[in-house]
Amino acid sequence: MTNSETSPLLALRHTQDQLADLAAGLDPAGMRAPSYDSEWTIAQVFSHLGSGAEVFSLFLDAGTGQAAQSPTREAFPPIWDRWNAKSAEAQVTDSVAANEALVGRLEGLSPEETAAIRVDFFGNEFDAEGFIVTRLGEHAVHVWDIAVVGHPDAPMAPDSVELLVDRLAALAARSGSADAGPFAVRISTTGPERTFDLVVGDTVELRADPSADDAVDARVAMSAEALVRLVYGRLDAEHTPSGVTVEGPVDLDRLRRTFPGF
Repeated sequence: MTNSETSPLLALRHTQDQLADLAAGLDPAGMRAPSYDSEWTIAQVFSHLGSGAEVFSLFLDAGTGQAAQSPTREAFPPIWDRWNAKSAEAQVTDSVAANEALVGRLEGLSPEETAAIRVDFFGNEFDAEGFIVTRLGEHAVHVWDIAVVGHPDAPMAPDSVELLVDRLAALAARSGSADAGPFAVRISTTGPERTFDLVVGDTVELRADPSADDAVDARVAMSAEALVRLVYGRLDAEHTPSGVTVEGPVDLDRLRRTFPGF
């Protein structure tokens, strides 16, 4: 369990229910409308989540002993090709079903089966919590990519934010760009309250619980939800909450350039 005692599986259930509700509200034109992801329609975001559910199911097979080993990358292109070939309508409906199957399978595991899960995920070994939060990071963000199209002020689910905000360091290091640096910014969040130093030099580091004595160039206050979306490349000017404040010479545009998204 995490420090916040928020259940990763319950958070994933919440985003899955949201995905199903979003699907139920779409007509054929809505399925083919652009999503927040500029290169994907809404149906294609559903497709990405559907193929992802299948991929994560293969990893779960290995993690529960139903397969001898985790899948290799060679297993993924046939799955992607099959989903890409579906009609927009099938991408939406089949995605909801595939994600429901994965979440339902996790919910159906006994406590003993859950405790025994060990998943080799591209060289990282995850227990059940790590595996579920890894899936949640993709699922919650892409559900937001769909929801925000009809509701520009739509937030990410609070329980997802609470789990993801403490796991941003690895993502920031992997996906961040140092082009806008060098700088150091202290970021204070609410909902939940956290403090990070974003240090951009030759690399990008998001340091949790920094020392009060560490020198920074600017200070930023934002919600934890805004920080999660920033690191995932989803805090453009149109979707930045009014409560975000910056004190110092490092503006939001430089922070956005640090996290161009993926």
